[in-house]
Amino acid sequence: MAGRVAGKVALITGGGSGIGRATAQIFAREGARVVVADVVVAGGEETVRLIKAAGGEAAFVKTDVSRAAEVEAMVQKAVETYGRLDCAFNNAGIEGVIQPTVEYGETHWDRVLAINLKGVWLSLKYEIQQMLKQGGGAIVNTASVAGLVGLPGFSAYVAAKHGVNGLTKTAALEYAKSGIRVNAVCPGAIRTPMFERGVRDNPGLEEQIVAAEPIARMAAPEEVGEAVVWLCSDAASFVTGLPMAVDGGWVAQ
Repeated sequence: MAGRVAGKVALITGGGSGIGRATAQIFAREGARVVVADVVVAGGEETVRLIKAAGGEAAFVKTDVSRAAEVEAMVQKAVETYGRLDCAFNNAGIEGVIQPTVEYGETHWDRVLAINLKGVWLSLKYEIQQMLKQGGGAIVNTASVAGLVGLPGFSAYVAAKHGVNGLTKTAALEYAKSGIRVNAVCPGAIRTPMFERGVRDNPGLEEQIVAAEPIARMAAPEEVGEAVVWLCSDAASFVTGLPMAVDGGWVAQ
């Protein structure tokens, strides 16, 4: 039985760890040829190694998504390597610092917005250009539950992720008639390296988060990856402009 994205080419930013790595592996398992992009070379190359060890096809490209020239080169590398670009998962992001709005430093603010919002915009810009040449494609952006509600102490992150959802809806409307679907996933509490850093710096945070989850547990990165691959598959052919919460019901409360 053919995989859900068999024969397609998928690009994943932030593919060197966490949700990005898990999603890259699922794309490969489901038959896609995968381009892994990350600013951290060791992590991206390890994801490629894992995919190849499981019998899949993958290539790595070092990319800082906040730099237009590198994002343009990333898309070009995908097309040069595999001939086209069918699916893209714009996942690269950072958490920033946890501080009240009036205490948030300008340098931290600029860095969070550059990677989490500008990086998604740049990725969309060059991915859509390629997909227009081909006549279609599917894109998923990583937003967050912080793109659906406010979270005290995370002003830059919340602003960026709300922006990602706005970008997602706008691009979906602009390119729907061109055969390009654009959606977002809004993860809740996912056990990733980013989350582990937050827990390390804030004792008791994990217990608070689990207690607030209707499902009463955290999610594995693969649970977000499955949603991403579904959104990129033909099974989701009538889904576009959707900010999909993958959060165990947290924002439904």
